[in-house]
Amino acid sequence: MAFRTRRENLRLILSGSACVHPGSVYDAISIRIAEDLGFPLGMFGGSVAALAVLGDPDITLITLTELCEQMRRMSRGASLPVLVDADHGYGNALNVRRTVQELEAAGAAGLTIEDTLLPAAFGEAKAQLISLEEGVGKMKAALDGRSDPSLVIMGRTGAASITSIDDAIGRAKAYEATGVDALFFTGIKSRAELEAIASATRLPIVLGGAPDELNTLDYLASQRVRIALQGHAPIAAATRAVYDTLKALREGTAPKELKGLPSADLTARVMREAEVKARSADLLGLKK
Repeated sequence: MAFRTRRENLRLILSGSACVHPGSVYDAISIRIAEDLGFPLGMFGGSVAALAVLGDPDITLITLTELCEQMRRMSRGASLPVLVDADHGYGNALNVRRTVQELEAAGAAGLTIEDTLLPAAFGEAKAQLISLEEGVGKMKAALDGRSDPSLVIMGRTGAASITSIDDAIGRAKAYEATGVDALFFTGIKSRAELEAIASATRLPIVLGGAPDELNTLDYLASQRVRIALQGHAPIAAATRAVYDTLKALREGTAPKELKGLPSADLTARVMREAEVKARSADLLGLKK
């Protein structure tokens, strides 16, 4: 039931009239911070998943099991609904079905399945798309794999930057017809492209990054955009902070001389929350 509430909260965002920015999250600490700061939604991107779990770039090395394990840790750490970038579903349509089942069990509020050809084909420098027919088959498999009807499934296409905006619209309309809950677009470059998409489709729209001229929430909301990503700055900032701290320590700076570290406050807060949970368990008779 707890996971269903998170999914219903995501659906409220999609059915609303406003556009929101999600917080980029990638582990139990980042999702707790995003929730504390009041973000209505978390976004667990494929690139940050690869960095957080493997320390590798976003070249489809992470496995479904690793992705779901990280999602499960975040689900345990906070109740913030999370939209997961499930890439291509880790294989063919049967793999997509399994991907949905596993992410649903891990507590995801929603997920995206894209039509990019992954892993990249040998000898091809530019990203490629799978056929429209295979893309439709993957969307149908994703819907078939869902057991909780409140889980949000989004059809995602990168056609706008790979082939053409007309292809992106054609694919979006085909995915819409399968019964997905929203449409996720990457590579949208202008208001004209967004307005063409909004005119040709009817589902809520999610944008995976956009130029500055599209970064006005009121305008995006008027075009049925309900979620607009802002990249994944938190993991970049965290990585820089780790680097700078380790570098300072390696060069001889004493730990007590490091400035701005919140470790003591953070530790105290975690301990307080652990005590509250322990007392609750006592009251419920769950501890001997």
